[in-house]
Amino acid sequence: MQSTCINSVYLGRVQPMPDDGRPTAIFKQPVTTVVDVGPEGLIGDTQADLRVHGGLEKAVHHFPARNLERLRAQFPDIAAQLVPGCMGENFSTDAWDEAEVCIGDIFRAGTVLLQLGQPRSPCWKIDARHGVDGMAQFIEREGIAGWYYRVIERGQVRAGDAITLVERNTDPVSLRAFWDLRALHRPSAAQMQRVIETPGLAPERRQRLQRRLEWLQQNA
Repeated sequence: MQSTCINSVYLGRVQPMPDDGRPTAIFKQPVTTVVDVGPEGLIGDTQADLRVHGGLEKAVHHFPARNLERLRAQFPDIAAQLVPGCMGENFSTDAWDEAEVCIGDIFRAGTVLLQLGQPRSPCWKIDARHGVDGMAQFIEREGIAGWYYRVIERGQVRAGDAITLVERNTDPVSLRAFWDLRALHRPSAAQMQRVIETPGLAPERRQRLQRRLEWLQQNA
């Protein structure tokens, strides 16, 4: 994987979730104009709960459209609504998935420089948006939630721009390997330490893994 095309760029405003009225910005719309991108993401995009979305470490959400195939197979009754943009992402591409991208990867998208810092953690809003129980749980179990970028260098991006891998760690840890590690009941200290020490990993994720490693060592 070196380069692919950003098929769509999405922005959203905070609005009430249908049925229960809780605030959400998961309903994003495609834009074809040039979008400015700053340290906290795409200008014009918003997040309803900054505790879990947005901010410097979750500035841009990329969801690969090929993951939708697995969701359609698992939830056939709502397959028609499982289309690019339905996960509240900012970028949609046909290519790439969690097995191909790695923590710390640096990409050029348009004129923006981005670094992949962590996977997305799916939340209740996915189920609420699609009117189905268990979708967020399935996404997390399968490790197909997409990923977050931090912005290293501000710039501009638009649908149709290339997104190109420009730098990768010498000992890369793919997002698939990250999810697989999380699923292990008792991963080895070496496995844990390798991910903890991976350059570019989001600080919050590193702290969580460090706490888990310490607990495992204390309860060996």
